[in-house]
Amino acid sequence: MQEEPKQLSRAVRNEGIRAKRKKRSRIRKWIFWILTVIILGTAGWGTYLYAQYKGAIDDIQKSAHINKTRNVSNLIARGKPFSILVLGTDVGELNRDRTGLTDSMMLVTVNPKTNKTTMVSIPRDILTAIPGYEDSFPQKLNSAYAFGGVGATMKAVQNYLNVPVDSYALVNMKGLETLVNKVGGVSVESPMDFQYSQDTAHDYGPNLYRFHKGSTKWEKSDDNGVTWSSSKTKLDGDAALAFSRMRYDDPQGDYGRQQRQRLVMQAMIKKAINADTLLNSSFIKSLSKYAQTDLSFNDIVKIAQKYRSAAKHQDSDHMQGTGVMLSGVSYQAVTDTEKQRVTDKLRKQLGLSAKETGSQFGGDVPSSGLSIAQTYLSQINETVDE
Repeated sequence: MQEEPKQLSRAVRNEGIRAKRKKRSRIRKWIFWILTVIILGTAGWGTYLYAQYKGAIDDIQKSAHINKTRNVSNLIARGKPFSILVLGTDVGELNRDRTGLTDSMMLVTVNPKTNKTTMVSIPRDILTAIPGYEDSFPQKLNSAYAFGGVGATMKAVQNYLNVPVDSYALVNMKGLETLVNKVGGVSVESPMDFQYSQDTAHDYGPNLYRFHKGSTKWEKSDDNGVTWSSSKTKLDGDAALAFSRMRYDDPQGDYGRQQRQRLVMQAMIKKAINADTLLNSSFIKSLSKYAQTDLSFNDIVKIAQKYRSAAKHQDSDHMQGTGVMLSGVSYQAVTDTEKQRVTDKLRKQLGLSAKETGSQFGGDVPSSGLSIAQTYLSQINETVDE
């Protein structure tokens, strides 16, 4: 008679344990299904973003249609230094054509081992024998794009400096406004006091911008300088374009403009190189009307992952030329010594051995142009190479 309550009590306890186990099992199942939904949903969203981003990259990727000395995708995959020729043009939306000139040219090297990015501006008015179009000699370096697109420009720069040009990025200067706004504006310290309107090429317009030497502050006037806005410390797209374009009031002329373009480029790189921006499909989509490059989707993803630290340490430089005149046309002539300095610097940043700088004109001068070439070089006390 005494055992029955014990057996009943044990049965009740066992039933309670089974009930708790079932409850815990249901809870585990619910947690499992919730986690499954979250994981699948996240994966699906990631796939969507991947497709959006890859599609945006595909829109701006355009081959240079040249045989390169190095495979840039292989270099980036191995985390090696690489170079990129950055070209700025002012020809509407790019429309993937070859009309117009490149108003700015920079050869940029990115070295993840030294954590350093070096950008060197190249004078656009250098006298050139455009590779593949030598019969058109003499031409300015920035006309290579009009003749043979980015491929001819890359070849001309590579031959001229004897530095491998691994890739390119072509940016429309009008698109600078969109890109600067997309990264939330940039802070740039002005090297001089000046006013400029981006509405007109040479004269002030109603939308006037004012910049201050040694300061990031700037103001805007909508009535040609009668009244001014309060100071801001970040350039928006319009202000960045005005800051980059001014040339005629700069005592250094085009070299001063190159310096300000490099300052904006440096600030842009620091903002855009972070993964949140560089891997943002909206940012990449905004580039499609205004930029193109031969870097692939995988190249850009790897750059965002492996090369970001190199953007933190930037070296800004330019190749200095001398103004010369030929038949009433102004050109820039660069001495062999200055060319060699730039060649040495860029090759070192790419981890390459030192070599003699490149050809005098980027291509072979036709016999009919030898006298012109000699007249050009004589103004910097040099002669045509045999």
